[in-house]
Amino acid sequence: MRADLGALTAATLAELTNRGLVKRAARELERDTPKLSEDADGTVHAVFPDGTVTDLPPGGLEAGTCSCGATGICRHVIGLVLAYTPWSEGPPADGSGAAPGEAPATTAPGGDALMTGTDSNADAAGTDSGPNANPNGSKADTGGDSGKGRAVGHGGKGSAVGDGDRAGAAGDSGTGNAVGDSDKAGAVGHGDKAGAAGDGDKAGAAGDGDKAGAAGDSGMGNAGRDGGVGNSGGGDRDGASAGHSSGEALDPAAGSGGLGSWAVAGGAATATARGGVAGGRPGRMGAGSGEAGAGGWSPGAFTDEQLTARVGARMMAAARRVLRAGYVARVHRGRVSDPVPTVELPTATVRFLVPHDLGFARSDAVAGSRDDVLALAVWAFRAADEQGAGEADVQVQVGGAPAGQTGVEGLDRAVALAGTVVREGAVHLGAGMGGEIAAVRAGLEAARMRWPLGAVDDLAEQLTAYRERSARYRPEALADHVAELVARYRSVTRGGASLASRVLGTDEASETPLRRARLDGLGARVSAVGDERTVDVFLAHADSSAVLVLRRRYVTDESGPELGRRRVAGVTLGALAGGAVITESAARSASRAVRLGTRRLSRTEAMTTRDTWQHLPGSLLVPDLAGLAVELDALPPRPIRARVEAELVRVVPIAEVRSVTYAPGAQRVDAEIADGNGVTARVSAVHAACAPGRLDAVVAALEGGARFVAGSVRRSGGTVVIDPIGFASGDGVVVPDLAEGGGVGDPRDRLGEVTDPLGRAVVDALELLAEVAHRGLLHLPSSMGGRLRGAAERLETVGLRQAGAAVSALVARLGPDPGDEAFEVWADAYLRVGLCAELLP
Repeated sequence: MRADLGALTAATLAELTNRGLVKRAARELERDTPKLSEDADGTVHAVFPDGTVTDLPPGGLEAGTCSCGATGICRHVIGLVLAYTPWSEGPPADGSGAAPGEAPATTAPGGDALMTGTDSNADAAGTDSGPNANPNGSKADTGGDSGKGRAVGHGGKGSAVGDGDRAGAAGDSGTGNAVGDSDKAGAVGHGDKAGAAGDGDKAGAAGDGDKAGAAGDSGMGNAGRDGGVGNSGGGDRDGASAGHSSGEALDPAAGSGGLGSWAVAGGAATATARGGVAGGRPGRMGAGSGEAGAGGWSPGAFTDEQLTARVGARMMAAARRVLRAGYVARVHRGRVSDPVPTVELPTATVRFLVPHDLGFARSDAVAGSRDDVLALAVWAFRAADEQGAGEADVQVQVGGAPAGQTGVEGLDRAVALAGTVVREGAVHLGAGMGGEIAAVRAGLEAARMRWPLGAVDDLAEQLTAYRERSARYRPEALADHVAELVARYRSVTRGGASLASRVLGTDEASETPLRRARLDGLGARVSAVGDERTVDVFLAHADSSAVLVLRRRYVTDESGPELGRRRVAGVTLGALAGGAVITESAARSASRAVRLGTRRLSRTEAMTTRDTWQHLPGSLLVPDLAGLAVELDALPPRPIRARVEAELVRVVPIAEVRSVTYAPGAQRVDAEIADGNGVTARVSAVHAACAPGRLDAVVAALEGGARFVAGSVRRSGGTVVIDPIGFASGDGVVVPDLAEGGGVGDPRDRLGEVTDPLGRAVVDALELLAEVAHRGLLHLPSSMGGRLRGAAERLETVGLRQAGAAVSALVARLGPDPGDEAFEVWADAYLRVGLCAELLP
């Protein structure tokens, strides 16, 4: 008997394929069941009524073959899996049922179900008072009894294994079918009030409803919430199985055994609905129950030989290259909220859906494009088993060189390039630097140092922008990129980073294609540089617990409302920013930028949603503001953090809006909000001509009962500050930057302008140091020394003595030939003052 197929629930099948395919397979099983057989090697064969022949050997759904001609996993493979569990359990214990592969009963001509069993109010043992008595009376039957009929096929009112007046075990139904649509019940179907694997207004074992059972439950039980998972009694509101061997309620976290009536919760077996014998047969372990749910097995137990057999030698070689460079992974062992062992990698999320079987491991990358992530996930579990045994959630560094021993040959050359830029200055560097930049890029690319590579690309872009006299050039940005290269180099060569791969980005792929993905729009940001408009659309990808950014640039004078009507992959930017996107053609970069393809066969669809952000994972949806403040305080300095777009974009619940104020001089709206615990945060939005409706939309959303705000978060003045990009309420998502202007008056409260000597001293010093990089140490005017001394004195006056001393040290190194030492001192001063700017209140 195939334990892997028995562990597959409708939910896991939908995760491995898609929900529509599972529904279609279930509907076809409702009409006719295939004849099954199983070889000694575990290969299962199915012959469907239309003559289609399907074979499924061990090794995953992809190993299945089918004569229907469909490419990939077809509905017949899914139907084989759904039919396997009840078939493998054999005939009913009382001998009244059919043998495996045959219909348990017959139907009369015309489709009327033949009557079998006893009165529908009786229990499985034929009495109302025995140990297996049905607690719900006529509303549910343990099995075998029928008010309408017992059949597998097409009945007058229903066809199920053990139909009852209202509901029974293993998909009993009064007016529906065991596998399919039903008004009142349906073991693996969908209908108004039931459906183990389906969807409906009030049903769904896979979580699609509120009031129905799972894989055998029917009536009004709830598989995911009330504890009825594979309950043979059916219809139990409180989750207690009428035929449970010990009588207690089942564990709500346990998984269903599939189409049949077997499930295990904490090792106790449920009753069989097919034979009417409560607790008479050992239970079948469902996905997420038993070993996986209890953490009794680890994917780290898979051997490299098994991995090679699963992904191939080429993918294993690619995985070993990543291992040599090192990578960071977050390992989640099976737990009640999510019993599937999971690994979050920088490029993908891998889930091991079936214990001890690599064939059912799933990643959110496109199949075949990044199968090396399966090996990386297994190695991450091995590291977690060694470093954090017993911890349910642990972050590990896997492979790579120890801290302080990382090979930095490519990074050496990048820092030398940065030194040349500061010594010569952007003003004096010409197009001749292109060759050196290309060589540096090639070295970093070969070493898989994604974050230094990104800094070099941005540095080169700034140099090009200056040569072209573009408005995109900013001296502060140039200096930031130079200082970042120095900071990353120092961090990995001086033992300052235990997770060197996190500093260098060696664990990142340049681009990862995604499977069919759902992306929830969190809002958008519109910015302008000269006549160029940039629109950043922020999309939450729940599967990877990340916020992805779709960026589009246009040379136009249009503002937010007009830009929101432009299309990407056939969908408007406004629909992407404020709705849910289903796409088959997305690919994400190392920096979490997302690209939507335009292939004809890969569709991208957007649909309007209402208040869906509450379903986002905890890493994106802030549970409380106090915890968010702690998280922000624990962040490493910005120059050595991952170069991730929307790194600090979060969704924050709004329990109360305490005040909304407007500063006319700064053209800024500030609002104080509070979470459910009374902890406050500040929502702060500044006017921009390219987004004329931003402030009006922010005020309207805050005063109109918004329940969530999405935006970039930071710490300032002892509180959390949110720069809003979107609001969600019961009416949908509001995107301020794409909203029309006008229609809302200024808030009643107005703030005066505040002068900040501390902030002014830091900003002045930072701008002056950026000017040094712009002009070049070799070409500074004679007045620069005096200006730097003044900046150092102002820093010391406001209490920033070490920052002031670092700037003074640079003054001492200035001269006609400053050399490499002056560059190192400049980097010291810029990094120290930059850190002060990052921590400004």
